[in-house]
Amino acid sequence: MVWQQVYDPLGNMALSTLLAAVPVVVMLVGLGFLHLKAHIAAAAGLVSALAIAVFAFGMPAEMAGKAAFLGGLTGLLPIGWIVLNIIFLHQLTEENGSFKVLQDSIAGITEDRRLQLLLIAFAFGAFFEGAAGFGTPVAVTAAILIGLGFSPLAASGLSLIANTAPVAYGALGTPVITLAKVHGYDVGEVSAMIGRQLPFFSLMVPFWLIWAFAGWRGMKQIWPAILVTGLSFAIPQFLVSNYMGPELVDVIAAICSMGSLVLFLRVWKPAEIWTSVSLKGHEADGGKAQAPVAPAKHDRAAVIKAWTPWAILTGFVFLWGLPVTKNYLNSLFAPKFAIDGLHKLIEKIPPVVPKPTAESAEYVLNLLSATGSGILLAAVVGGLVMGYGIPALLKSYGKTLWLVRYSLLTIVLMLALGTLTRYSGLDTTLGLAFAATGMFYPFFGTLMGWLGVALTGSDTASNVLFGGMQKVAAEQLGLSPNLMGAANSSGGVMGKMIDAQSIVVASTATRWFDHEGDILRYVFFHSIALACLVGILVTLQAYVPPFTLMVIH
Repeated sequence: MVWQQVYDPLGNMALSTLLAAVPVVVMLVGLGFLHLKAHIAAAAGLVSALAIAVFAFGMPAEMAGKAAFLGGLTGLLPIGWIVLNIIFLHQLTEENGSFKVLQDSIAGITEDRRLQLLLIAFAFGAFFEGAAGFGTPVAVTAAILIGLGFSPLAASGLSLIANTAPVAYGALGTPVITLAKVHGYDVGEVSAMIGRQLPFFSLMVPFWLIWAFAGWRGMKQIWPAILVTGLSFAIPQFLVSNYMGPELVDVIAAICSMGSLVLFLRVWKPAEIWTSVSLKGHEADGGKAQAPVAPAKHDRAAVIKAWTPWAILTGFVFLWGLPVTKNYLNSLFAPKFAIDGLHKLIEKIPPVVPKPTAESAEYVLNLLSATGSGILLAAVVGGLVMGYGIPALLKSYGKTLWLVRYSLLTIVLMLALGTLTRYSGLDTTLGLAFAATGMFYPFFGTLMGWLGVALTGSDTASNVLFGGMQKVAAEQLGLSPNLMGAANSSGGVMGKMIDAQSIVVASTATRWFDHEGDILRYVFFHSIALACLVGILVTLQAYVPPFTLMVIH
């Protein structure tokens, strides 16, 4: 029996919207203000979502349970699989001492914590976002930063802030390609339109990142290096997205940014070396200012050996991100399971879609092609290169699995919540509230993308969720569909830092368990402020010359 989604079950859109927001509010309040453990807050949010979906929105209870089950499976693979295996690699490098050598080699490039942030959190993280996405950059960069001595809040929060501007083109352009494929946009046009929005923020985010860490004065002291980092990312991002396509935008831009910064630091040094490992004004976050300590010197062979596991990881992640690799591995093993009792039995209805459309509910067990599998193989190869035997690798893997057990549970519960809100129509009710804002729609439509990523944890999922609605609303209001489709993705990237799964990934990578609420409270202002700035830019592009000249109709 087919069930059609209901978007205004109370007959009053304002009340229905408030009701639809309850599960998200329950989870965020539990995390940020009641200081509940992340898995408990996620469970509370899921229970409230089940109750509202069934008793208020009329979703059959069996369907609601199966939607949550499908989300839980997605939480394990691909998201949890990435987290588990990147922490495994980090454990191996810490246990054999090679991570300490890596720390010293980075400090050899620059001892300044602010410049290390630019190099690792922004540029290196952008490369991993472009190659793999789905939590990989936060897991890698937060782990490296905590190993370099950054305080837990600094390593977690700053990794999340840095992982914004590259997100729209993450995983070799997956969010853009999916937006075009699912909702009928021209992939070249929407890629170019996003590339006329995000470069402004690719230039801004490095400044914002260092201001968040070191304050205004600390930022001004290294503004030339920040400018080099941002420009060398933003310019390639614009050129590649407009003239090549979405697939290699982040990879090329990140390589240009890393290379430019390293070369610039050969001829420029800050007058004052910043050695604090804590956020400015947050000296109680687990770290404290340190006196300058010269990094230990290591011979070239030791440095190469220390970087080898991470070079192997980079190679495997990039290889696994290539469509030809994914297609080949999926041809070997990628069974697809339709969720019986859910698949094609839920319909989205107008005005969200032009005509009633059945929602698919399939789970693909793409274990071989999953990014986490590439990371696991990289960790095993790297472990063997580091001198580990198979028994030692197995023992370390078991310890890692125990270490991240609650984080995996949290990710499962949060993905269950996000998937249930999608199939029940709760998220669509929230989206329709944004779509009813008339001439202010360019601003609030951008925030719709932000909300989508905050709810689902994925720019790709947000584009699937709201991309069609953006197109319909834009056409009704006489706006460019490309503008609002791009705005959904560009605004969405700023929601990445507050989505629950990213916060859990960050807390796990930094071993700062049960502090997800602290991370959320810290990054929330940055997320909403940057999202509003994206909304202002989109509004200018919609109505105000010369910004209107940038719009692709």
